[in-house]
Amino acid sequence: MSCCINKQGGKAVTYEHILLEKDDHVAIVTLNRPERLNALNPTLWEEIIGIGEELHADDTVRAVVFTGAGRGFCSGADVGPAPANGSAEAPTLSREEMLDEYGRIGRQALSIYQRLDKPTIAAVNGVAAGAGYSLALACDLRVGTENTRFNTMFLQRNISADSGMSYFLPRIVGYSRAIDLIYSSRFVGYEEAYRIGLLDRVFDTETLVSDAVQLAKDMSKWPPVATQMAKRVLQHSMGASLEDQLRFEVHGLSVARRAANDQKESRDFFLEKRDPNFTGT
Repeated sequence: MSCCINKQGGKAVTYEHILLEKDDHVAIVTLNRPERLNALNPTLWEEIIGIGEELHADDTVRAVVFTGAGRGFCSGADVGPAPANGSAEAPTLSREEMLDEYGRIGRQALSIYQRLDKPTIAAVNGVAAGAGYSLALACDLRVGTENTRFNTMFLQRNISADSGMSYFLPRIVGYSRAIDLIYSSRFVGYEEAYRIGLLDRVFDTETLVSDAVQLAKDMSKWPPVATQMAKRVLQHSMGASLEDQLRFEVHGLSVARRAANDQKESRDFFLEKRDPNFTGT
């Protein structure tokens, strides 16, 4: 097992294909199947779900960074043969059955991360393809390097956009660009990705994860409840009318103000000209 994380119900939780580290209030989640470019098999999908539930319940974590071990972020669903050394589970399903199963688990996982009430950043080191592309899109921000590449891949595998791709991609880059990226099934390099909004920032290859963690720390210094409500309000806006959204903004404001200590701290740190110390209480 590659990593042991916080205890749940008195039992230590271990993961086979995920590494979890914590740096102050930031969790760093690393997909750890580098020999398969971190391709998603059922075990890894289930572990992604488990990590998501763990982070949702952990109030000490205020922001999350996702990345991949080795040369890439995630190459999508693992539908290839098991390695010759037998280290991977032997496939027991047909290719079509595997794709159906991966789609089912992937939709569950991406729904969890979309609902995660903390800022999420995908540090896309290398390729993000297929469902791995969708996993990056499910994060609030994506950062990369000159080695970052995206490919929808679905049409190449004779399937339509899956794993949340049809939801996230047009909302991030617009409908016509999403159509282009899906129909062409081409690789998109970091420059085009930054230009069309797939990447929000570009960092040096050597410092990608540390820069992403610093960005997450910058986000995690603000009031936790207000940050959570800001995310919920923005997500709600994607399918709301103006009138409905204005009402939901009022709801967000009222929830954030219930954190009385942070309400006071928001005034004090400014007047005292010091760094803030928000607690979420």
